Amino acid sequence: MSLLLSNLSMMPIKMGKYLSKPCIPESSLLGSTSRRSLKSLAPKLLTKHSKGSWVRSTVAFRIRVMSASMNSSSPLAAENEVREVKLLDAINDDHEGVIVNMKEPMDSKAFSSALRASIVHWKHQGKKGIWIQLPIELVNLVEPAVKEGFWYHHAEPKHLMLVYWIPEGIHTLPANASHRVGIGAFVMNDKREVLVVQEKSGVLRGKSIWKFPTGVVDEGEDICAAAVREVKEETAIEAEFVEVLSFRQSHKSFFGKSDLFFLCMLRPLSFDIQAQESEIEAAQWMPCEEYAAQPFVQENELLKYLYDVCLAKKDKGYSGFSSVPTTSSFSDKRHYLYLNSQDLNGKYGGL
Repeated sequence: MSLLLSNLSMMPIKMGKYLSKPCIPESSLLGSTSRRSLKSLAPKLLTKHSKGSWVRSTVAFRIRVMSASMNSSSPLAAENEVREVKLLDAINDDHEGVIVNMKEPMDSKAFSSALRASIVHWKHQGKKGIWIQLPIELVNLVEPAVKEGFWYHHAEPKHLMLVYWIPEGIHTLPANASHRVGIGAFVMNDKREVLVVQEKSGVLRGKSIWKFPTGVVDEGEDICAAAVREVKEETAIEAEFVEVLSFRQSHKSFFGKSDLFFLCMLRPLSFDIQAQESEIEAAQWMPCEEYAAQPFVQENELLKYLYDVCLAKKDKGYSGFSSVPTTSSFSDKRHYLYLNSQDLNGKYGGL
């Protein structure tokens, strides 16, 4: 059997857009969508109508199924075997690409046919990047997408995002998130004691090393809020955020990702400690000199720097970065700008 696109009668599409009458062999449309085949297909599949632009992606291609063994005595036998290949629904993104959000179950072969036809259509429209979001229950569509040249961009608990680049040459699609963000909390009471913990897991497990509370910033969580949350979770201490004192960037940290670590100063609002049972072996208030005297701190250049910054804040007027709620022209949602308020005459708060 071979497949041919049947002639399509002129059909009106939204905003006066029309589709002409393509007739393309299966080997071109339904085979592997190579760069060469895309170049040859695009002019044949879509032509510009005098009253409008190119057809929208909701148009369906009609495919005629023809038997290779059909003799000349039955030329109309295949004319009745016509089925449609509907293009995948997509929305335009802000960068001359399209986003396909698959929601309904679909046979993998039907998906392959629709995907190939859609790529041709989007190429003719001048689109560049194609994004396909596949929910976890549509895992059967991953393989056919990969076979058409798509690659993984990122995965979330409930979906996988795949991408494809239509133009020749190196793609300019943004990479997946490159950094993980973490915080460390410097909390000192009026007795010059710092809040420290020992962890039950990780590289410091069982080594009797006291450290500042630390943790990872959750998705959608502000740095200042994460610092307050981690202190509360690990020690039950209520605290308020004061400043970001410093930050460090490192690379190849977590599954090859880079890491941003923000050292935050917090002011304690309560003082009775209760160690988190699941993650913390012990927690206490410790004299700052005793904390600094630990061999682990003395032999770690980064920790020595961080401790010096903390003391400079308490004793020498060192100014970190206060959190200032603000908005931008891109979003009305309030977010935080971190800045040195001291050199702005205290206009934005801080100590």
